[in-house]
Formats: sequence, C-alpha cells, structure tokens
Amino acid sequence: MRIFSGIQPTGRKHLGNYIGAIVQYVASQYRGEGIFCIVDLHAITVPYSPAELRERCYDTAALLIAAGLEPARCTLFRQSDVPEHTELTWLLSTVTELGRLQRMHQFRDKSLAQRELVSAALLCYPVLQAADVLAYRAHEVPVGEDQREHLELMRDVARRFNARFGDGEEVLVVPEHRIPDVGARIMDLQDPTTKMSTTAASEQGTVFVLDGPQAIERKLKSAVTDSGTEVRRAPEKPGIGNLIEILAAVRDAPPEQIESEYADAGYGAFKAAVAGAVIEYLAPVRERYDELRGDESQLEQILQGGAAQASAIAAETLADVRERMGVGAPRRARTLP
Repeated sequence: MRIFSGIQPTGRKHLGNYIGAIVQYVASQYRGEGIFCIVDLHAITVPYSPAELRERCYDTAALLIAAGLEPARCTLFRQSDVPEHTELTWLLSTVTELGRLQRMHQFRDKSLAQRELVSAALLCYPVLQAADVLAYRAHEVPVGEDQREHLELMRDVARRFNARFGDGEEVLVVPEHRIPDVGARIMDLQDPTTKMSTTAASEQGTVFVLDGPQAIERKLKSAVTDSGTEVRRAPEKPGIGNLIEILAAVRDAPPEQIESEYADAGYGAFKAAVAGAVIEYLAPVRERYDELRGDESQLEQILQGGAAQASAIAAETLADVRERMGVGAPRRARTLP
C-alpha cells in the first residue's frame, strides 16, 4: 500500500499538527510505502518571505526526521523539486469544477484575509493538492479532520478523470483518508471552541512542538476550563474535554480511560498530569531536532534524494495521464530512436 501526505513549511508546528498528522506519518512507514512532501508551492499562495520559506523547509525536514521519519525507509522531498506536480495540476484542472473550488472553506476563509491580492493560485490550491496525491497513485492519505473537504474533492477529480479518459480502467487511484480516532482535532488552550493554530491571537493557547518544558507547563496549567471540578467530557466542558483528548493521544489511551483515572483528581492535578505527559512526549523530538537542524547540507541531500525517487514515480503517472488525454507525442513515438 502506498501512503502519501504533505505538510506546509509555514509557521512553527504545534501539538495539533504533531498528533493529527506527523505521528501518523511515522506510523505509516511501517504499514506501507510512505511518501511525504514538504509543500512549499502551497505556501506561496499567500504573502510570504522567500528567505524565510527556504529556512522553514529545512525546519520542517528536521522536525519530521526528529519525530521518526527515516529517509532510508520512506521518501521525503520538497514539492517544488518535482515539476510533475505542477504539470499534473494543470491537466487535472480540466476535470475540476470551478464552482466547487470557489465554495471551498479554505479559499473563502483565506481570501477574506487577503487585503491586497486574492491570487488564482489560492483558488487552485485544492487542485495542486489533488495532484500531489494522485501523482503517486497513493491508496491512503493520513490527514487531520480539517482536510476532509479537500480529500473528497481529490477523490471526485480522480473518479471524473477515470470516467472520462480511463476507458474502463482506473488510471488514477481514488485515495482513502486516514483520520486518527483520538487527537484529530486539538483545540486552542485559551479558546477551546477553535482549533489550535499557529495564527492564534495568543501563543498562550498553542503548545509548539519545540517549546521548552517550562513553556509547556505554563500553557497547560493556564488552560481555560470551567467552574466545575469533575474531569469528564461534556458539551458544556470544552476546555477540560480538550485536555482529556490531549492526554489520551499522548498516552495512546482511550479518552474513557483518562476520565476514569482522573475523575476525582481535580483540575489542578489533572492539568499538572497533562503538562508532565506532554513534556515527556515531546522532549525526544526537541532534542533530536537540535542535532539535525544545524546540518543543512545533510538535510538538502535527503530532500534531493527523495525528490529523485518521487520524480521517478510521478513521471510514470504523468506520462499515463498525458497519453490518455492526447497531450504531446504518443508514448510509442517518444521511445523511437
């Protein structure tokens, strides 16, 4: 089974990113053929700093490896180093509905935030995302809950392409998503009605993967809860429910077990337990990251090697798509001496 996922090289990665996506990437290496992409082309759909983008790509590569991705076991690469992604995006745009792109939640949210320019690239972001996955004929995509809408679009794009150009064959694989049962949606510690995000109004509500122990403890102990004392999940207790979800994910335990264990602990003791568990959980990643990040030449070598592997796979898919669509010279003509 081939597994693909991409991660943005923008912003510092937080606990929600780590639990909802990165941990899944690491586990995927042992379930199938893992292909993981640092999606720098997606990052340029909104205002950005070119110099910072390059640095963030190295930051992200180092973090993924520190978390447990093994370049010898999986394929890790930078999206812009594999040009097949952009050509396939253009070809797939011919079987993608414009109206649906305009209705995508991410496009609507981000376009409202753009004061100077809403780029065409932002509108086409989901088509590029579809190309990222479909180029590798991936069977599974580990993602967070927030990407479900984009996964459904890419599945429909694959189906429409196959119906129009496949002649009864599945030229493009229709992928399945893999969303974790626990930790799929980690909420902001200061506003548990909104998802944890690097763009949160205050850093106090966001635990970053590279935060030190004191910062993690401070943020979790000051997390918003409610006026009660009972550690349980309920609609009126989103703050404590979020902490239960975090501890369950960190300990790889059912939330019900956490509720049972800490039912009579009180909020202070429970917050301290969550803080201690998160500190222990993230410490090896932070330590390993510090070792890796200083060697950019090694990181670049890993990314370039991954790009060569990825390009070999994507080129075959692209050649099949071009052939089916009647674009360019026939494949048999390109092989003639």
